[in-house]
This record gives sequence, structure tokens and C-alpha cells, in this order.
Amino acid sequence: MSSQDELVALFTKVGIDEKKTKELVKNKKVASALESILTNDLAGVALDAKQLALVQQVAVESKQGDIPHRSLLTKQIASGGIKTALQVTEGVKYLYSADPVDEAAFATAAGIGQELSEADTKAEIAKYVDANIDRITAERYSCLPKVLGELRKVPALKWAPASVFKPTIDALFLEKIGPKDERDVVKKEKKKAPKKEAAAASTKEPEPERSMFSEGFLGDLHKPGEQPQKYPELMKAQNEATGGKVFTRFPPEPNGFLHIGHSKAITVNFGYAKHCGGNCYLRFDDTNPEAEEEVYFNSILDMVSWLGFEPYKVTYSSDYFDQLYDLAERLIQSGHGYVCMCTAEQMKQGRGLKADGTLGGERFACVHREKSVEQNLTEFRAMRDGKYGVGEATLRMKQDLTSPSPQMWDLVAYRVLNAPHHRTGDKWKIYPTYDFTHCLVDSFEHITHSLCTTEFQLSRESYEWLCDVLRVYRPAQREYGRLNITGTVLSKRKIAKLVNEGIVRGWDDPRLFTLEAIRRRGVPPGAILSFINTLGVTTSTTNIQVVRFESAVRGFLDQTTPRLMMVLHPVEVVIDNVDDDFAEEVEIPYKPGDAAFGSRKLTFTKKFYIDASDVREEPADKEYFRLAPGQPVGLMKVPHTVSLVKIERDADGKPVRVHVNYDKDSTKKPKTYIQWVPADARDIAEVRVYKQLFKSENPQAHPDGFLADVNADSEEVIKGAKVEPALTEVQAKSPMNVPVKGSEFNVEEKPGNNTVRFQALRVGYFCLDKDSTDDKLVMNEIVTLKEDSGKK
Repeated sequence: MSSQDELVALFTKVGIDEKKTKELVKNKKVASALESILTNDLAGVALDAKQLALVQQVAVESKQGDIPHRSLLTKQIASGGIKTALQVTEGVKYLYSADPVDEAAFATAAGIGQELSEADTKAEIAKYVDANIDRITAERYSCLPKVLGELRKVPALKWAPASVFKPTIDALFLEKIGPKDERDVVKKEKKKAPKKEAAAASTKEPEPERSMFSEGFLGDLHKPGEQPQKYPELMKAQNEATGGKVFTRFPPEPNGFLHIGHSKAITVNFGYAKHCGGNCYLRFDDTNPEAEEEVYFNSILDMVSWLGFEPYKVTYSSDYFDQLYDLAERLIQSGHGYVCMCTAEQMKQGRGLKADGTLGGERFACVHREKSVEQNLTEFRAMRDGKYGVGEATLRMKQDLTSPSPQMWDLVAYRVLNAPHHRTGDKWKIYPTYDFTHCLVDSFEHITHSLCTTEFQLSRESYEWLCDVLRVYRPAQREYGRLNITGTVLSKRKIAKLVNEGIVRGWDDPRLFTLEAIRRRGVPPGAILSFINTLGVTTSTTNIQVVRFESAVRGFLDQTTPRLMMVLHPVEVVIDNVDDDFAEEVEIPYKPGDAAFGSRKLTFTKKFYIDASDVREEPADKEYFRLAPGQPVGLMKVPHTVSLVKIERDADGKPVRVHVNYDKDSTKKPKTYIQWVPADARDIAEVRVYKQLFKSENPQAHPDGFLADVNADSEEVIKGAKVEPALTEVQAKSPMNVPVKGSEFNVEEKPGNNTVRFQALRVGYFCLDKDSTDDKLVMNEIVTLKEDSGKK
């Protein structure tokens, strides 16, 4: 087995992060097995992060002894036949037990080519639910976790995609037994704490949140000044420039609107710098003038500010076009750059790539690779001066065609675009590529931590190579896992299709997961930051279901929003046994138990409104607790109950007025309390209630395209709802900016309709939509209440 230093070099070269590499080399058996796999089974094969993780699992499984015919397993991982940890486990079991080994039997045991389609998975789950419908009907939602566990043991579902199970079960339960109701609410009796303990608990400060910046990936990062360098003497000027502080950057391309995944990148870069007392640049990577628009620049800056961060400086890659050009000439002069006249197709062939970008042949050097420095300089300057058309010439880096990494196969540094730039006008006919620009501008701006997602892991080699051949300070690039939300689409092209075909209202439609849309829906920025903090930062991609994100938002809103009463389907109530001028004033806290929110006063009169769903003419049964013949109800904070007299209906049978008596002489406690709004309640023109925009967790996988997966019922517009008049006061105080105690993610927001948030009791969390005006209230549902989450 190689030395520890050699193993570290090998593991790091293939893309395993430093922390994991240190763990691996400590275990000699595992490290030896992994070395053997990488140098024998998979020599020269480029693996992505998921494949590397599976290969490491094989090495761990080898602790019990060498795996017979191991290459059968590892080559299937490299080719994509084996994609999951379960397949690795089952494949290893077979190889240990089989003698002789049969390749067809191995493929069957490891589930190669056996993955169920989403449609077949749903069909098998539906079959199981139908076979157990009697038990499900009887036990209702209490048996859902058990059913989910049983399904995972069904042989026919062994190789089914795990992400399909939960949403399919939820949908089937909703279809078969309806939404959750009173039968599914399990009330736990709370034990009363002794008075002294209760008093101590009420005064105890909440424990501070665990911070993503001081543990895990970010907690293990190097200190400023510890960046490894090929030329250590360059660190003196670097340290003088930074003063020993952390310097990071958030470098978006201004060619689209940011989405939920970018919120993690913003939080990581700005948040880490802030946590360490350093600085973070907002740098627009504006090297492609054909795709950039001012609206994107403005939106990106706005979203960074909305999330509570202030850039140290706002810069543009175009600020450095002159310096970048000078370094491009230096690249040529050093013998590491050449002007290539190949077509895009010829260039792909030389790199050993097929037309679709996949590996497909032997790599070979470009015929222009060995031209003289003088000829390359002449041709590059001719590119600069507009003597070549688009696609006729590129400047390429002369790297290492024998490297296993595609990032070292003579990347393009400059290309002819001959397009005007929004900041430099017609000055340039050529523009640098991301691979040339990014590392060098990081160097110019003295970045100490160039933090990016793992899709750029392979780019680290070319990033460091370019800095070193140009003999400039080399920033330290480190990669973390990106954040994905399932059940939606985030690509600019797909969202544009939704917008252009009128399926959504625009790029900020509240059903989308652009940051503009999330803000319009009413999600507080502090909720997003807290959510990302709870996920932590690792090198693994984080795939999160929408329901988990909404749960985090709900938890944040619960602590930071006032409560109001709102009825979606109001029906007028008249008290028959009081005078016309009857009035009682009631005071209700905006958030019970939290004096910081204050309170409001409502006037309870002869006429008021309740929701039509809270009353019926049929006698009450053990499952119905609301207003019915013989069953009075309480009205929130009103001293006495009301009992039903009769319901007036129109010609179509729709209830238009409910008559009740005010039970002043009754002391009996009602079974439940319902919300109500007074006679002077405010009318709401529209309440927009949202469900997920797509039916499945993976819209892109639909055989007919993602548009075929659109949920036609993703938005319900309710007209004629009413909300209590105290909404006016909530509007005036907006944004309340009530902080979450113990959190470092409290964001001071600027006023806007989206900051007028409240919890509508027993309904959900809402905010005003941007379409709302003084004369026309339009509301968005942000998220449902916790107990109603099953209804989604």
C-alpha cells in the first residue's frame, strides 16, 4: 500500500474532499481497498460525486475481506448500472456468497436495469393500499407511518425510487379517506409542572441556535493566510491586502432570476464572511453580453439585500477585462496558450467527446497546438481587433491532455462574440470564459475562500493550474453540496415556458421557487436563512421536499406573526334575542402569551360573520363539534356561547343568514370555539390558496414532458372572504420584524405588501399580494397551519 501522503494525493485528485480523505487514510484496510479500486478497477475513469460515494462504500464493505470479482461491481458503478447504496450492498452479498459467479445472476441480485418507473411504482403502491383498504379506513391517518414501512418491504418495490413513496401514499390516503379531521387529532394531556419549575421555565432564555458557520464543512475551513500556494512568496501581498480577514464572493451570472438554491450560496458566502468578521463581494459574472439583461442585475442585488446581506463591494468581471486580456497574452508568452481555428465539433472530437458532451473516443492534440508564441500573439491580437468572426478562432489553454480530468483538456480561455457589452460598449470583440475569468478575478479581489458547489469540484484543478502558470496568488476553492427542492423546476428555460404559456402569472408567481416568487408569497427571509442553517453545510447535495421547506417556514411564522380572524366563506349571523343596539367590546391579544405583539379591540354586535363550514342544520354527532341544532359553540373571546335557531337559504339552497341566540344564562363550556369577524370586517377581493404546481416529485421525469405534470388545481381563488378590521393596524405596523429569540438570522425587512403577514386562526398563514391596493385586498396563502398540512 502507498504512503499516507500518496494516498491523500490520489484520493484528493479523484475528487474526494479533504476531510473525507483524512478519515479514509486512518483505516488501512479501507484505504488499501479504495486505492486498489481507483488504480486497478477504475484507472483513468472520471467519477462524479455520487459514484465516488458508492466506490467508497465498496471499499468499506471490503473490510471483511477482499470482495471476489470486485470489478464487476465497480465497473457497473462507473457505467451507471449501479446507482444506489442498496444496489452496492446487494451486489456485495452476491459476490461473497456465489461460487462460481454468474454475471447475469449478479445483475439480477444487484438490481441492475431493474429500477421501477415512477408509474409502475405508483401502481404497485395503489395495489397494496387497495388490498389493505379496510384497515386504512378504520385506522385512518394513524396507520400511515406503518403502511409506509410495510411498503418498503414489498418485494415488487425493492428497486423502486424511494422519492415516490411518501407523496404517492399521501395522495392515496387523501383520495381514499379524505383530509385529516377531528378523528385524526390526538390530544395529549399536558402534565402541570410545579409552580416553581413553571416560573423558572418561563424566565429561562432559549438556547442559541447551532450555527452552520462554526461546524461541519464551514467550521473545518482553513484560516485566512493558510491557503496553499505553489509560490508562497505571493502570500505576503495577499495578507497585507486582507489584513488577515476572510474575503468571500457571491458570483452570479446576470442571465436569469435567482432561485431557492441560490439562497444557500448567498447564505454560505455572505454569512460565513459576516460570521468571521470578514467581507463578501457581490460580483456579477458578466462575461456573456448576449444573455445578460438589466432586470437580472437589479433583481439579484435586491434579493441579496432582502436576505439581509450588504455586499462589501459590488463588482463586475468586466471591471477586469483589461487585466484579464494582459494575462491572456502572458499565458501565450509562457507557452501555455494557443489560438485554435477548429470548429466546435472538431474541438469536441479532440477532447474525446461525442456531440452530446459524453466521452466517446481517444483524445488528441489540436493541429494548432504547437504554433510559435509569436504566431499565437499575432492571431490573438487579430481576434481582439475583430478580424475573425464568431466561431472562427478561440484562445485555448495548453494544459494536460493525458489527465483523467476533462477540466485539463485544453479549455477555451477567450472566444469571439463581437457583441456590445452593457458596461464596456463596443470596446471588445472577444470575451473571456468562466474557466479563465473566475479564478483570476478571485485572485485580483484577494479572495481567501472561493466557496462553490460540488459541480465545480473538477474545476478546482484547472482553477489552480491557471493561477500557478500565470504566477498569481491562488485563492483556495472549496466545494459544498448544493440545495435542491424536489417537486418543482428551477431551470430558467422551463420557468420561461411556464410564464410564456400562461400557466403561471410571471417569474414571481407564488407557486414557483424563484426568490422573487418566494418573497411575493410572503415567506420571510429569516425563515429561509434559519432553514438553511438547520440543514447545515456538507459536501453532499441536499434534496429537500417542498413540505419540509414549508414546515420550516411555518415554524418561523408561528413565532413572528400576529393572529387575526378571517372567514373564507362568510355567512351573516344575526342574534335574535338581543336589541338592535347590542354591543360588547372584547380585547384579543395579537399573539397569546407574547406581549411584544400587543392586542386589539373588537366590537361584538347583533350582526357578525362566521364561516359557512362552521354551521349545519343536521344534528351534531360525536365527530362534529361546531354549531348545529342542540350544540352551542363559543366565539373566540366572546363571554357567552351562541346556539342555533335557524338557517335562511336562497332559492338555490345556499345559506345566506344564520339566526342564533346569545346564551347569557348558560355556564356550560362549549365543545369548541370558532372564529368570527365583526360586522365592520374588511372585504377581501381574492384569497389565493396554493398547492404544489406539479403533481409529482420529479416533473422532468414525466414521459410527455414536465408541462404534462402541471397540477391544474395548484391555485384556488376564493372571492368574498372577510377579515377583521385590525388588519389595518397590522398593515400600519408592517413590517413588524419581531425577532426570534436566540437566532442569528433575524432580518430587518423593508415595508411591502409581502411583509403584511398574519396567521388566520384555524385557516393558515397569509400575506398581502403585490396586486393588493387600498381599495382591493388580495391575499396569498403562505403555508397552511400545521394541523392542516395533510390537506395539501
